[in-house]
This record gives sequence, structure tokens and C-alpha cells, in this order.
Amino acid sequence: MVSVETGFKAPDFELPSHDGGRVRLSDFKGRVVVLYFYPRAMTPGCTREGVRFNQLIDEFERIGAVVLGVSTDTVDDNRRFAERMGFKFRLLSDVDGRVAKAYGVLKEAGGEIYAERVTFVIDSEGVVRAVIKGVSPEEHAERALREAKRLSSSSS
Repeated sequence: MVSVETGFKAPDFELPSHDGGRVRLSDFKGRVVVLYFYPRAMTPGCTREGVRFNQLIDEFERIGAVVLGVSTDTVDDNRRFAERMGFKFRLLSDVDGRVAKAYGVLKEAGGEIYAERVTFVIDSEGVVRAVIKGVSPEEHAERALREAKRLSSSSS
């Protein structure tokens, strides 16, 4: 069950990125953030989802939105995934599941923890304005883009 819903302040966090840096959500205040959680790097569904976000990245950037992918994979796994797929956005490693838990998307199966496929669209003030869940990997990016465009146009 997702515990962060529309209208909630997005929990701030700091996580390592696949590119060797660290990312803090609060660093993006003033911008729309598309925060998408995915279960596992290099799996078919997560690959299709990431590829679709990458195909749309120019549209996200055109409206000033930031796309961040989060999984419980290691930095090395996310780095290999991003490099192999040519992703132009950051993948963040939440190895202990702390951030996924804060957002209510942490799952466990077979002794492994992973993040549920859920996307949070966060406005320029850090408030969650859309929660996208229960859709196919291919649909996530389009839905997130529609919501980000809606927020971008309402703030201009």
C-alpha cells in the first residue's frame, strides 16, 4: 500500500546515483520531479519502462521536469543498467529500502526486498500531485509526462 498520497509533502532523501554523485530530492525545489520506483535493473519490465522514460526525456526537460529512477539495486548494477541502455537521467540506489519504505512502496518476496513500480509526480514546492500505480511499464512514462506537463503549465 502506498503511504505517500496526492497532497502529501514528498519525503526528502539523499541517495547515491549511478553516475557517482549523490542526489537529494530537496535540491530540486522549484522544479517538477518525476520520481519513479522500479523493482529491478535489467529485468524486462524495468528495461521497457526505463527505455520509455529515456525516449521522452527531451520532453520532460523541455518543461523543466527532472526524472529520477529509484530501485534497491546497487550503484554498480544501476550504473551498468544506465550505461547499457544509454539512459540520460539518473538512477538512484536505495539498497536498504529506506526511501522505498518512506514512500510506502517497499515489497518483500523470497527473502529479497524491492520497490514496487510506482511513480510520484512532485510539484515545484515538494508536494506530491500525482501517484501513478497499477499500469504497465510502457504506460508509466506517458502518464508521468502528462502529469508533469499539467503541473508545469499550471505554475507558469
